[in-house]
Amino acid sequence: MQIQSTFKPAWWLNNPHFQTIYPALFRKPPELVVTRERLITEDHDFIDIDFYGEGQLPLVILLHGLTGSSQSGYIKGLQQALLAQGLRSAALNFRGCSGTFNDSSRCYHSGETGDIDFLYRTLRAREPQTPMAAVGFSLGGNVLLKWLGEQGNNSQLFAATAVSVPLVLSACASKLDSGFSKIYRASLLRELKDYVRLKQVHLEALGKTEEAELLRQIGDLENIKSFWQYDDRVIASLYDFANVVDYYQRSSSRQFLHAIAVPTLLIQAQDDPFMTPEVIPELSELSASVSLEISKAGGHVGFIAGNNPWQPDYWLERRIPEFLQRQLNYV
Repeated sequence: MQIQSTFKPAWWLNNPHFQTIYPALFRKPPELVVTRERLITEDHDFIDIDFYGEGQLPLVILLHGLTGSSQSGYIKGLQQALLAQGLRSAALNFRGCSGTFNDSSRCYHSGETGDIDFLYRTLRAREPQTPMAAVGFSLGGNVLLKWLGEQGNNSQLFAATAVSVPLVLSACASKLDSGFSKIYRASLLRELKDYVRLKQVHLEALGKTEEAELLRQIGDLENIKSFWQYDDRVIASLYDFANVVDYYQRSSSRQFLHAIAVPTLLIQAQDDPFMTPEVIPELSELSASVSLEISKAGGHVGFIAGNNPWQPDYWLERRIPEFLQRQLNYV
């Protein structure tokens, strides 16, 4: 099903790049008192989770985007908005994203659903009766949709939302090789290359020489200029992929949309500088549980409205809780 979007961009940010860059550079995230918990994973590594809200309220799992964390403005802003609507939240930091390097060579990628599955099973075992939902942004949205498709009817979530999702990874990687989008590519790759280099040092300091050697064998990443190259050298090497094409084909979430059984809202902007309009799926590809909301504007994880430049209206923080509350009422 397709939904007509109500989003109207702020007149002072009526450009996809302004929508994308403004919150990343100029937003001051709310200061929240969260409770951090470290969970030891089944492969003896760890993930850090930031919980916000207390008591027996419904719980929403949040998944950030590439090079983001639970400290990202869109995560903290949504946590604040959710609690105002009576919803607790658990923000997952993908491995190595919590401010502390994880203890293995593996990190995270667009198709790695093991950690959200582990987190969900852990939370469900603790709170078998609590209504739960999930929200993912960008890479986190791809992970969420893929996991939901893999789960089919096995997931006991009352709702899910995914925003600005790179549904076809190959197309999005190529899009970032053109025009102004190269600016985003350069920034993200710089952070990723620094991450790999510093984690190798971290693993060596821990005495985990075999894990450090796996990163050393990847070689010098300095000359890598595109995600096609990075994902081929790093992700395909560290995970069970033949090459970058295999990674993109197996991890793109668009092919999983037909199998999603949880009521799910997919929010995409036609002007998203991280992808092309061809990434947006046909309605025939969606299961009956998936609603597709496409806006003409919004950029990438932007969606900023409002008439006052000094009081930006982060529309997603109204739209997502509204959808979750509506689905919760059906439970």
